[in-house]
Amino acid sequence: MSALSANKGDIVREFPIVNQRGLHARASAKFVQVASGFDASVQVEKDGVTVGGTSIMGLMMLAASPGFSIRVTASGPEAEQVIDALEQLVASRFGEES
Repeated sequence: MSALSANKGDIVREFPIVNQRGLHARASAKFVQVASGFDASVQVEKDGVTVGGTSIMGLMMLAASPGFSIRVTASGPEAEQVIDALEQLVASRFGEES
């Protein structure tokens, strides 16, 4: 997926949700764990609602089911790295399915 720029230094990508259960509690916890491991601020948007990428409850409230996409924006010194890591996590179905 290509990166789009929102503000100077921001990295923005769209991720399709492909795992069976969507962005549920365990998947949200894994997302937060990855997002928290980088020196970057992460925001996640779906249907015009934006939440912090380090909020399990916020991510769950997006109700991102299979077939929907989320828009992830990262800023900061490790913005590109966190976006790449989150892209791998989502593409791997949060490690839940083979």
